[in-house]
Amino acid sequence: MGISREIILQRLSELTLPAGNNLISADMVRALTVEDSPAGAVVRFVIEAPNADEARQMEPLRAASERAVKALDGVATVQAALTAHEAPKAPSLKVGGHPKPQTAPLKPQSIKKIIAVGSGKGGVGKSTVSSNLAVALARAGKKVGLLDADIYGPSQPRMMGTTKRAASPDGKIIEPLVAHGVTMMSIGLMLDEAKAVVWRGPMLMGALQQMMGQVNWGELDVLVIDLPPGTGDIQLTLGQRGAVDGAIVVSTPQDVALLDARKALDMFMTMKTPILGLIENMSVFVCPSCGHEAHIFGHGGVAAEATALGVPLLASLPIDLETRLAGDAGTPIAVGQGAMADAYAALAQHLIESGAV
Repeated sequence: MGISREIILQRLSELTLPAGNNLISADMVRALTVEDSPAGAVVRFVIEAPNADEARQMEPLRAASERAVKALDGVATVQAALTAHEAPKAPSLKVGGHPKPQTAPLKPQSIKKIIAVGSGKGGVGKSTVSSNLAVALARAGKKVGLLDADIYGPSQPRMMGTTKRAASPDGKIIEPLVAHGVTMMSIGLMLDEAKAVVWRGPMLMGALQQMMGQVNWGELDVLVIDLPPGTGDIQLTLGQRGAVDGAIVVSTPQDVALLDARKALDMFMTMKTPILGLIENMSVFVCPSCGHEAHIFGHGGVAAEATALGVPLLASLPIDLETRLAGDAGTPIAVGQGAMADAYAALAQHLIESGAV
């Protein structure tokens, strides 16, 4: 009659681990087999360590387990293998794709207000305004989120100084990142920075739906959405699905920019999205050497448009080298001290006092 598994397990239980337990009580023995042969029993088993580091330290224990079982009467051969338990890989999360049919508002219940920052055309500083406004609101004590909805040209990871990839523990929920006190999400945190996003409209909508509904935003006082330029699918979906509580339009004073800004304003008004006001960006260049002011892109155009529409001019922001350098370095100018930080702090305070946030 061959040797029993119970006797082998009993012998293995006599081998203690550094923690004071043993191979059996720690449930580290796997795939134990006992085969009869003319010379005696052939015993095979696997010792599974919690991780690779511990496995490398357990070779003496593996050898000792072989010797202990080999010493039993009736055992001819013992083969003990050492392996490590691998932590489960994070489930893969497909980004983009066709949106799931739903009629409920896109606005998550944990978010009190959503402010969209838009522009009629690119290059007017909309993303710079978005990141600095989000930081300024956070410095004013608000719980703030920042969503980079510019799928084709995401810039917030660079401006907010975030380099990590967004994680998904279960393939469904997306964990956002936190930078400068702001909870943020961008398609740039989920895709290779060097790769172009070559998607049609439905895939854009799928990505937007994911970033609104699957991100673990937590409780927020306000979510600032950095919209793509223009009046396309993203803006239309957000407006029609009742997600936006107020919109800010950014423009430079020049006539070409104002032409497109008027279209953005008309879009928000058509969708009955409240317009919180306009921001004139790059309004003036102040020479750092002599203090001379030059209105490179014209002067007063955005203020005149605000007056004509009966909406506030929220801020006139100059062309500022430090603002550009701060954005490129991943530390928005609103984080520090100075005239530009004060300007964004004043903008944030105005929105708070007006009840927009």
